[in-house]
Amino acid sequence: MNTTFSAEDRKGWMSLLATADEARLTELWQDCGANPVCEFLRAPEAGGVMVRGRMGGSGAPFNLGEMTVTRCALSLEDGTVGHGYVQGRSKAKAEIAAKVDALMQTAAAGVLRDAVLAPLAAERQVQKDLRAAKAAATKVEFFTMVRGED
Repeated sequence: MNTTFSAEDRKGWMSLLATADEARLTELWQDCGANPVCEFLRAPEAGGVMVRGRMGGSGAPFNLGEMTVTRCALSLEDGTVGHGYVQGRSKAKAEIAAKVDALMQTAAAGVLRDAVLAPLAAERQVQKDLRAAKAAATKVEFFTMVRGED
């Protein structure tokens, strides 16, 4: 098991996989050619989770509502365990996410980072930049004119 990745790195790729477009993730996964032999510890299954919120970021927590999530846990032949949690009911996406998570903890991490995660991260950044540009276009600059009453 490759332990050169920190917990923060893993959080990053898990977030990227969870929020990726399913069709794009599937395309990148198929193109990378990785399909490891694995055993399901928990076959992909859909369920619900409670989403909690806070007013103002510091107020008392409250239950906002439920959200559908699909999860999967699997083990590679070498014993490496991968997990996938995705919004919605896509069992295929949860399985791919779990396989990528497991492989990112092995020597195949570099290949997967280049073939799957880097394109997803670049596409996420483009979307973020487009959203920021759209918001910036609506920005109003306020200024005060000097009235000469010094």
